Amino acid sequence: MTSSRYRVHSPLLVIGAGPFGLAMAAHAKGRGIDHLVVGRPMSFWREHMPKGMILRSACDWHLDPADRDTIERFLATRGQTPGDVEPLSLAFYLDYAEWFQARKGLRVRDARVIRLERSDMGFAARLDDGDVVTADRVLLALGLAPFAHVPEALAAIVPRERRSHTRDCAAPDRWAGRRVLVVGGRQSAFETGALLAEAGAAAVHVCLRHETPAFETSDWTWVEPTLDRIEAEPGWYRALPESEREGITAHFFAEGRRKLEPWLGPRVRHPAIEVRPMTEVAGAEERGDTLRVRLLTGETLDVDHVMFATGYKVDLERVPFLAGELLRRIERREGYPILDDTLQTTVPGLFVTSLPAARDFGLFFGFTVAVRASARMVALAF
Repeated sequence: MTSSRYRVHSPLLVIGAGPFGLAMAAHAKGRGIDHLVVGRPMSFWREHMPKGMILRSACDWHLDPADRDTIERFLATRGQTPGDVEPLSLAFYLDYAEWFQARKGLRVRDARVIRLERSDMGFAARLDDGDVVTADRVLLALGLAPFAHVPEALAAIVPRERRSHTRDCAAPDRWAGRRVLVVGGRQSAFETGALLAEAGAAAVHVCLRHETPAFETSDWTWVEPTLDRIEAEPGWYRALPESEREGITAHFFAEGRRKLEPWLGPRVRHPAIEVRPMTEVAGAEERGDTLRVRLLTGETLDVDHVMFATGYKVDLERVPFLAGELLRRIERREGYPILDDTLQTTVPGLFVTSLPAARDFGLFFGFTVAVRASARMVALAF
């Protein structure tokens, strides 16, 4: 790297200040591990999740690996109980995260990493303000931000200026008075449709390949015991026969993807929303100010915009600050890094958590329920 205005060295650099990064920082502080967190606190949640969103998690999915500064403890400071706030709103969760950061005394360097490389001091991270941080170890707490996914076949159909991903729908009122087609059939698609309609969209079509999922309460009671076992026996999940891992994934899908939250049902029955199951987008052409979309059923829809609720797909090559020799040294399988029992990659000292850890440790790592286990597992390497 070229010369910089300022250099600082830290034994542990945490890149990312979302739930996984904040939980790691809290655990590192509690363990006396000197560290530095770089990122904008909860930026993905603030900048990419839609205003008015409701979380699927309850109060037990808190951030504290020490189980002290929990959501329930935060509620106690406000004279509230879980029944007063569940289901949790995005605004409430952000308030909790801000309280948690203050309560733990977590300091975050408000900057973005634009380049991460190996150096003679371990690692060197160039920040967007020109400074450089060197570190013995680095944890990538990337979250979902780099991995928004639109299938190539669908992206090829819809003109770039006419499409976006739900990660870019932070302000649903932007679409007031407009016609929007939402492509996808899970919670994100239906809640986005509801938020758009409630914000004044003229028409919202939700197009999905399968039947409309049931509006039923999901059973997550089995998830934390499973995570407890993964934490206690880190190699357990990876050592399972493929059929058993697939069974756990199928169970997770059945609760998380084949069910929609009951509170969403009445909102989807909005007069501006039309749900179109068992079909797909087959083509699209612009006609003046209108995009005419053709479905496999033969129907056509005149819309202004197409919003893809098509999820996230891990590929480390999409992480903008990873490049060159460092990226080549990270062994990967299907885009995911290969990790050891402490979430360390094949590059010694480089750890990865959140969704990129899901292949080796289960889909739970794509959700905030795993933040505490993740922090404790990484700390075992210190």
